[in-house]
Amino acid sequence: MITLTETLKPKDLKSDVKPIWCPGCGDFGVLNALLKALTDLKLDPAHVAIASGIGCSGRFPAFVNAYGFHGVHGRVLPLATGIKLANPELTVFAVGGDGDAFSIGAGHLPHAARRNVDITYIVMDNEIYGLTKGQPSPTSPLGMEKKASPYGTYDAPLNPIAMVLSHGATFVARGFSSQPRDLTELIKRGVQHPGFAFIQAISPCVTFYDTYARFKETTTPIAEDHDPADRLAAMKLALETNVQYLGVFYEEERMSHHGGVGQVRDKAGADFSLEDLLKRFER
Repeated sequence: MITLTETLKPKDLKSDVKPIWCPGCGDFGVLNALLKALTDLKLDPAHVAIASGIGCSGRFPAFVNAYGFHGVHGRVLPLATGIKLANPELTVFAVGGDGDAFSIGAGHLPHAARRNVDITYIVMDNEIYGLTKGQPSPTSPLGMEKKASPYGTYDAPLNPIAMVLSHGATFVARGFSSQPRDLTELIKRGVQHPGFAFIQAISPCVTFYDTYARFKETTTPIAEDHDPADRLAAMKLALETNVQYLGVFYEEERMSHHGGVGQVRDKAGADFSLEDLLKRFER
């Protein structure tokens, strides 16, 4: 993590591209929380990279004065992993929505988690496909009646926190775009965590599925006596779906992915030859 000696303000990290999200979109709160986290940590924007997939969240990199890569649908984690491996000194963020992360991109999630890739993955969850006009997403509640599901959804929703806990993520948290200060602190902790940091950011879509009122009633902070080193306790909190707990569910220290790759390089030594390696596969 490369930092600056000077103090920047969030406005200094805003690009010339203006967000085109709908007024009231929760993604504005997530963007502001990220900008505040970057300045609080005094991160050098020249050493920050933000990767994204497809959806409303896919536009995220364009709004930040740092390096960005707008990838294809569901492939943000392989993209972010490659960026971190190519230059481990970069502070790497992956951003996505619930559709991008838990539908077409869901197959990449367990592997990024188990490999403990040192990135911060922020998933803006609005429980619906916003960019494509309101279809049910993998986190839409059972029975949700909308334009694209007029008779209600019949697919059970996924539980993102329980998923990533079971996949072996070493940092698991949930924040709410309406509480930007708390979300900022979660992002800062995720960046400082030496491994795969997953943050589910509740981010309502006011146009197609306005859930602000529901989440203001059902969200509550994780109790102060919760032990984030206790995976079982974290899973119990995740499975209490009538309440949406906010805060850090779980955190552990484990060797990161690029740390393991470094060990392999050390074992290979200076005499490693790609030509000799390829000869092993000759018939």
